[in-house]
Amino acid sequence: MEKMVIQLVMSFGGALGFALLFHLNSRHLLTASIGGSFGWAVYLFSMNRSQNLFLSSLLASASTALYAELLARREKAPATLFFIPGIVPLIPGGMLFYTMSAVVQGNVEEARRCSSLTVQYALSIAAGMSLVWAFFSMRRSLLRQQALHRDVRRNRKS
Repeated sequence: MEKMVIQLVMSFGGALGFALLFHLNSRHLLTASIGGSFGWAVYLFSMNRSQNLFLSSLLASASTALYAELLARREKAPATLFFIPGIVPLIPGGMLFYTMSAVVQGNVEEARRCSSLTVQYALSIAAGMSLVWAFFSMRRSLLRQQALHRDVRRNRKS
């Protein structure tokens, strides 16, 4: 349990660091950083339940994207302001390091294993955020169409 708390605090710090690096408005720093901890918490919970790297990363990425989209509506700001710092803790930097280390050492089998995990991780992050963004894009399009039809009906009545 203590290890999980440390990981959540560190994920908050990593997200906060990137939010500061990209000069995020100070009123969004806390909420953007919480997104990093939220995504990492989903990842830890999913890994604890399933031990499936792809599924856990996909759920964490989708959760972070959903958090960013909902927060963007509340704050009337672009979702990327909240998504980018929030996704930083999920980036497979350690696994990429191990892949490169194995390549440099000439350990082909370890390089294959690590690179396979790195690719799975990266694809799951992309898939998770894409699913949420596609849903919200379709929703926005549908709302625009409904507003357009409403306007057309009003103009016909006038």
